[in-house]
Amino acid sequence: MKIEQQSIRIRDLIKNYRDDAVEGVVGYDGKLDICPAFQREFVYKDKQPNAVIDSILKGYPLNVMYWIKHKDKFEVPDGQQRTISICRFV
Repeated sequence: MKIEQQSIRIRDLIKNYRDDAVEGVVGYDGKLDICPAFQREFVYKDKQPNAVIDSILKGYPLNVMYWIKHKDKFEVPDGQQRTISICRFV
């Protein structure tokens, strides 16, 4: 396994964000499956998404979020809650 650090801009992450019961939750212009089948549902409570946004607005770093490259797309094994919090806020 090869792990490479990447910096993704929020505007790129949220591009064409979709949260659909049939087609799933995707972002990054359709190239990121935010809720792959192995991932649990969104479980953050009211204050937790706000804490993610507050951290970003104050310029604090977020914990590492992992993406797995699968063919020509990506899946989120870790960071789903933070990713959805960001996309929903924007």
